Amino acid sequence: MSPPGSSTGSSAPMKRPLDPRARLLSEEFHDGIADHGTFSPTSIGSRPESPSGGSVRSGFTPGFIKRAAATAERAEEAGVKRPWLMYMSYYIPCIAWVQQYKMWYLIGDIAAGITMASFYIPMALSLSANLAHLPAIHGLYAFAVQPLVYALLGSCPTMAVGPEAAGSLLMGNAIRMMNEHHTPPFDNGEGSDYQNARLAATITAMTGAIALLAGFLRLGFLDSVLSRPLLRGFVSGVGFVIFVDQLLPEMGLIPLAKKEQVTHVSTLEKLWWIVKHVPQAHALTLAVAGVSFSVIMLARIVKQRIAPRRPWIHFLPDRFLVVVLSAVLTYVFRWDLQGLEILGKIEAPSGHPFNFQFPFEITHLNHVTETFSTAFLISVLGFFESVVAAKALGTNFDVSISSNRELMALGTANILGGCFGALPAFGGYGRSKVNKATGGRTPLSSIVLSLCTVLCVLFLLPYFHYLPRCVLSAMISVVGISLLEEAPHDVIFFSKIRAYSDLATMALVFLTTLVWSISTGIAVGVGISLITVLKHSTRARIQILGRDPLSGHWRPIEESTALEQTPQVLVIKIRESLTFANAGDLSRRLWRIDRYGDTRAHPSLPRLKQGVRGVVFDVAGVASMDGSGAQCVSDTVQLYVQRGVRVWFARVGSEVGERMRRARITGGGGLCQVVDSVDEAVRREDAVEEAEGGV
Repeated sequence: MSPPGSSTGSSAPMKRPLDPRARLLSEEFHDGIADHGTFSPTSIGSRPESPSGGSVRSGFTPGFIKRAAATAERAEEAGVKRPWLMYMSYYIPCIAWVQQYKMWYLIGDIAAGITMASFYIPMALSLSANLAHLPAIHGLYAFAVQPLVYALLGSCPTMAVGPEAAGSLLMGNAIRMMNEHHTPPFDNGEGSDYQNARLAATITAMTGAIALLAGFLRLGFLDSVLSRPLLRGFVSGVGFVIFVDQLLPEMGLIPLAKKEQVTHVSTLEKLWWIVKHVPQAHALTLAVAGVSFSVIMLARIVKQRIAPRRPWIHFLPDRFLVVVLSAVLTYVFRWDLQGLEILGKIEAPSGHPFNFQFPFEITHLNHVTETFSTAFLISVLGFFESVVAAKALGTNFDVSISSNRELMALGTANILGGCFGALPAFGGYGRSKVNKATGGRTPLSSIVLSLCTVLCVLFLLPYFHYLPRCVLSAMISVVGISLLEEAPHDVIFFSKIRAYSDLATMALVFLTTLVWSISTGIAVGVGISLITVLKHSTRARIQILGRDPLSGHWRPIEESTALEQTPQVLVIKIRESLTFANAGDLSRRLWRIDRYGDTRAHPSLPRLKQGVRGVVFDVAGVASMDGSGAQCVSDTVQLYVQRGVRVWFARVGSEVGERMRRARITGGGGLCQVVDSVDEAVRREDAVEEAEGGV
């Protein structure tokens, strides 16, 4: 067989080219000649002749065959010997990183895993007990199951997966609403621990199923739909809601708030109620919460300032020390007998530390239907944060980060997490930065985190008995502050560039979240984003062109006042493909140009521009045209033709030209003709006008 670049007409008999997919999967292709890889050394780009003597016509090759052929060629150049393993390691990344693991990574991965466990095991207890309103152990399940699954399937080496404040809060609200609107056992506004745990498992599994389905459908591109102002407004709103909600347990006002039924009112109403009842706060609870909050915030500030010069500061487990010290002091001084609420006995509602139950049972189908909106919101928020973190971290490791693969990995992790009753878990940028800063280099650090959490569930739960709940609330309040921290930077940035529409979006989503609810806030934000996307997608992008007298090039007339326009000949450039979405707007814009010579003129004006004798459309930017677009163009051409206006199409692509010919827009030598360039169209228009006796 000829080497790359050699002639295919050698004396050796030519073998029939295999399907590129077969070339990728076969290891018996070379007949023992080539020894540098699995793939044939014949250049795929050379298009060898078929046995019948005809050439292989690339124009009829399906797209996936072309992609497979290109992959085969590149794999051959890279010396890949097992293409099936190459594909498997892409979709199951643990195959790749396990093979390439270096032992000097081990110490850093173990240190990072243990450090994250010391930070986030107390945080998991807080999220479950204070935001999700579940037994504290469900937060631990989220660090025991989901990081382990993501380590096997995820594409970002240092991504740390775990429960988030926003998702936990949404789950807690959904559980509360279910308890308020159902007959027993959901009849008392709180529900039994077992029923709430089953409901939480259903929400988590549904969250994972939505993410997994989105990955299968390749919807990862949707990470570009929601704007930065929308997400910042919503996240800031969630941070404020979390901070206000945690004031109740930090001040020991939960019993009074339940008695006066203010635990479920809007955030602003709750804040006003808290201000009025400050004198009724429990002094010991407020003191313990205040000291804990101050210590954690101070340690956080010190770490942020010292870390660039002293990276070892990341290893300081400040939250773990606060938890241990507060539990010891409560036990020694028996603060629990003085009105300080403690976490108490931590156990699984089922009675087993790890109880596997399939969440999608027939008897729970009504819960699946009612919790779908909550699961959808959690999956959307988690996916966006995870993808942002994965792409930011992946650039440091030269790895391919695919939004679709991330969706499938996170979806699988949450489905399995739901089988154990875990909270929804996604990747977090801050948590992942801690993982990397403390020595994490591979997904083994996440596996160590999972193992530490499993050991905690099996052996250490009794030691959390005297942990004050207000300390957990203080930790959550710090999370709320962190969610608010980036808002001032974005506000200043958007103000500086005068992006007032973005500021308005941020403010609207933030205020809606505070005044109404979290779900209403995200609904308003998503609605604004969708309307914005639809507005831009339905806007036809066209420009009126003029000739540069120096270079002779045609450019948009708004770029310079020196551009010349041909009298009674209108040159219009269409800059994008024509579809059903923008076809209607194209007709309206052309109508305004015909009457006023400007797309920005208000339609109430009388006609300002005399009719033209010729219109030239530069359609080089029209890559495709669907049926609605072709029909719109056909109707527009017919209107011009009926008025005696000649229509010219310049720089028409082959695909668009064929569609226009079939729609009878062009061809036949009539008034609507196709030319190679705008200059040619203008010259021919002038020639036709002179031949007919025009000036």
